[in-house]
Amino acid sequence: MSETYRPPMSAKLDPPLLKLKKYLIEAVSPAMQAQASLQQTDRQTVRRLLEEAYGRTKVELPPELRESVLQAALADLVGYGPIDLLLPDPLISEIMVNGPDMIFVERNGEVLETDLKFESAEQLMRIIERIVSPLGRRLDADNPTADARLPDGSRVNVVIPPVAIDGPHVTIRKFLQTKMTMEDLVAMGALNEYMVKFLEACVVARLNILVTGNTSSGKTTLLNALSTFIPEKERIVTIEDAVELKLKQRHVIRLETKLPNVDGSGSVGVRELVRNALRMRPDRIVVGEVRGGEAMDMLQAMNTGHTGSLTTLHANSPRDATSRLETMCMMAGLDMPLLAIRKQIAAAINLIVHLARLSDGARRVTYITELAGMEGEVLTLTDIFKFEQSGVSPDGKILGRLRPTSMRPLFTPRLEAAGFKLGGEIFGLGL
Repeated sequence: MSETYRPPMSAKLDPPLLKLKKYLIEAVSPAMQAQASLQQTDRQTVRRLLEEAYGRTKVELPPELRESVLQAALADLVGYGPIDLLLPDPLISEIMVNGPDMIFVERNGEVLETDLKFESAEQLMRIIERIVSPLGRRLDADNPTADARLPDGSRVNVVIPPVAIDGPHVTIRKFLQTKMTMEDLVAMGALNEYMVKFLEACVVARLNILVTGNTSSGKTTLLNALSTFIPEKERIVTIEDAVELKLKQRHVIRLETKLPNVDGSGSVGVRELVRNALRMRPDRIVVGEVRGGEAMDMLQAMNTGHTGSLTTLHANSPRDATSRLETMCMMAGLDMPLLAIRKQIAAAINLIVHLARLSDGARRVTYITELAGMEGEVLTLTDIFKFEQSGVSPDGKILGRLRPTSMRPLFTPRLEAAGFKLGGEIFGLGL
């Protein structure tokens, strides 16, 4: 974080300009309150009202400063304050607000501090309320955390005092307006053509696939890309805490969790949605992420005919993923012995696709691993593809290659039955 990022059109407003901005906001607020629709949607009308109010001031500013004042006022009234300057940047993947005085971004895989600030904690809280209120989320001392999303699909996490010691914190995982395809991921070096062909065969052949990785490794992006291989005719039910997946098929039912009401009732979690999805005649169930007892419901769904399901979870390796699944299943409260849980996992999961965010910021598929069953009481994992690091370049880039391990998966007959006779070159045989 050696440099400071200054977004285009950003300008620090000195006290007289801040006073002008405040006057403009106060001038148009009564008209906005009289028309509730202006408070969230009609930016053009609010912009026109601001320009009219500016004209009445008789102030003459250079065009650049005038535009900065109008944009800042518009962002306060119907946008997200200084965050508005960061959201349009396609190179920014994450926005991190550490209280009103510090805003960081991840841009091109590098974390940079910006020169943007909120005017006060109160302004930041107003913006937070604007984000969470339309979704029925609530924030107060008794409920100091919330997950939400912006209208464009970007995922938002908010933490406020008393648990956030230094003021409100906001983390925004930006939604990619142009969904990344497998071709894009290959071009980035996240995986290679052989891996794509293999994964396509696995999805079409209705294998149950677990996408794993650490934070910000690209799990949801890969899940979206994998979903493009699902045949158009199939009925898909997606289940998420905050909707991020954007499937291209027409027959898609999107379900989202619901927080409890003020009195503590009315919550609907992932577990309840998985159970409900089973009654909706799904051909496939796609769970954005499993974190708790819903893992057992998901496994039981996979083991009772709902093959071809996809889900993600946080893990540091394929082996760690199976351990985390075991722990999550224990959270279901069914009092099952560990061996029985392992048998459920072995019967349900066919493939683990593991991603990692490397030290240089690059995201790679580092393992494609078959869960081949059990040997005694131990789950058997067989790597089909893996990333081998060979060094680090002078500019800090990780060097290495994605390669097959010369192992054919045991489920190869299922791929062939689905019409995929994959040659030995894909698995590194005879090379």
